[in-house]
Amino acid sequence: MVVSPEEMFHQRKPRYSKEEFARRGGELYESQVRPKVEAGNHGKIVAIDIETGAFEVAADIVTASEHLLSQYPDAQTWFVRIGHPAVYHFGARSLNQTP
Repeated sequence: MVVSPEEMFHQRKPRYSKEEFARRGGELYESQVRPKVEAGNHGKIVAIDIETGAFEVAADIVTASEHLLSQYPDAQTWFVRIGHPAVYHFGARSLNQTP
């Protein structure tokens, strides 16, 4: 397969504000995706196209993204870590935890 320079350097551009992006992603996850993926997938990543509702589950962001983009090349992708409030965690988990 020959790829043209235009296709090679194609960049997906966001079509929504950050607020609208987050709203759509959160609503899709809670109403349509979460009930289908939560059981048995705790800690995995879900990549959701906020325009079509299509999603992919994988162990990491790169794999989930690649699988979704292979089917929907222009996806507007929202990521969720199943069972967690955020995809990544920065800083100390809790100052009150004991080792």
